[in-house]
Amino acid sequence: MAEYDLIVRNGSLIDGTGSEARPADVGVRDGIIVDVGTVDGRGAQEINADGALVIPGIVDIHAHYDGQATWEERMQPSSWHGVTTVVMGNCGVGFAPVHDDDHDALIELMEGVEDIPGAALHEGLAWNWNSFGEFLDAVNARPHDIDVAAQVPHGALRLNVMGERGANHEDATPADIGAMAELAREAIEAGALGFTTSRTRNHKTSTGAYTPTLTAAPDELIGIAEGVGAAGTGVLQVVSDFLDVDDEFRTLRTMIERSGRPMSISVARNPMLPDAFRGILDHITAANADGLTMTGQVAARAVGLILGLECTLNPFLNNPVFAEIADLPLAEKVAALRDPAFRARLVDSHRMATRERDKLGGGLITKFELLFEMSDDPDYEPALSSSLAARAAASGTTPEELTIDVMLGADGDGRGLIYIPFLNYVDGRLDAVHEMLVHPHTVPGLGDGGAHVGTICDGSFPTTLLQYWGRDRETDRIDLPFLVQRHCQQTARTVGLLDRGVIAPGYRADLNVLDHANLRLHKPTIAHDLPAGGRRLLQRADGWLHTIVAGHETYRSGEATDALPGRLVRGAKPAPASVA
Repeated sequence: MAEYDLIVRNGSLIDGTGSEARPADVGVRDGIIVDVGTVDGRGAQEINADGALVIPGIVDIHAHYDGQATWEERMQPSSWHGVTTVVMGNCGVGFAPVHDDDHDALIELMEGVEDIPGAALHEGLAWNWNSFGEFLDAVNARPHDIDVAAQVPHGALRLNVMGERGANHEDATPADIGAMAELAREAIEAGALGFTTSRTRNHKTSTGAYTPTLTAAPDELIGIAEGVGAAGTGVLQVVSDFLDVDDEFRTLRTMIERSGRPMSISVARNPMLPDAFRGILDHITAANADGLTMTGQVAARAVGLILGLECTLNPFLNNPVFAEIADLPLAEKVAALRDPAFRARLVDSHRMATRERDKLGGGLITKFELLFEMSDDPDYEPALSSSLAARAAASGTTPEELTIDVMLGADGDGRGLIYIPFLNYVDGRLDAVHEMLVHPHTVPGLGDGGAHVGTICDGSFPTTLLQYWGRDRETDRIDLPFLVQRHCQQTARTVGLLDRGVIAPGYRADLNVLDHANLRLHKPTIAHDLPAGGRRLLQRADGWLHTIVAGHETYRSGEATDALPGRLVRGAKPAPASVA
């Protein structure tokens, strides 16, 4: 009989601790790593990793698969990019706890904040739960290709306890706060990893209303955090506009002090306030110096948007002439945009249009100086000289005419895509991303896998991290052992999953074998595979040779195997006994 279920042989091992690469085999038994080094004996399955890197499975702590995990086995696109554990329920949005008459409200919240089609959610969600524990049971009832963990969202708590008062941003009473705190405690005890909230005006429901949690007072946030703390485990996650950074951090620090629980905070560089992110990082550093565990979640590239005729947004979205064809099938849109007379009317109307910031996409989608054509080898740090505005000026045409041609695509089928890098992209550079990635109190995150399905596809952040920052960037390249540690061991620790993210005896056998020299992202594509035929952006990559979850190979050269070893992760996990 084979001594091991799996042996990965002859790889160059980066173990997730920050140590340099070394030659090593990895032996796996019963879903656990049992040997690292020279592994003798025989495996029921053996993978030859000669010439390839072997790294731990990536732990992605910022995703939104809350709906998809209940109706689908495969957490794509994340699982195409080396992710073996994903954490959902971020940004204060999710589907539990819930009263039966609040289904529509939570769908509108998720549809608006995370751009997941409402029709897909209405058809896909079974709603065979009310409590958060029952929601976890529903997720657990379906096997997955990767492990899935959940957090309890503030938006659902507020609607569950306060109803319309919560949606209308009324202040919570002491009784309301006590009830939300109790529900949060119950959710943590049922297996939630933590509690999340949103305090940004960028988050609105599909009806245009601000998220119910936007104006929650400090006593509400602190009270719920105390409820989490009463469970003795769990983490806190916050996204905020930081309009008054000092005042906001007073509240956040108090949440940690009163709960005893660690916190992570979304951090990005706003080009309108280009130095503000450093102040947030300074506050995070000061909190840690004072013994308060606070971590910044940062992106691997710009936070941007993808525009196109099949996407949620395109540069002509708010143009009254485009409105004539907006609801037509793609082929009919393409035919209209090929018609010279229609094109002329569209361009003329666009030049005269008033940019209304409160409309979908605001003024951003018409900033041709920030619009870039996406190729099959997408450039996420494009030179300003390659913008549609710059290209149009150089070629003697108009930005509007060039934009139409780009959306029609090289094949003329209307599937051309346009990229707008916004947050983190300043003066045509991503230097701030490097600054944030190497900060001592940050981890990679914010990929939003499963969300913004018509506007972004950032579940591919792990590939960008290893390909661009670990190999391709001409300046400020980052050592691979550091990147692997940050996106495996450190992300796992941030959410209390101490049993994964490292390749060593006793840890979960979540592994990746990759051809780093040939790691490469492809251009996103549109698929109509959500419930009710809903469309979403998906993005593939080359170079991920083998992904292994709990000792089972789930992907081989980017293609799924039959294995579905992923399970719901209930609550924090201790480090292996051998290293505890």
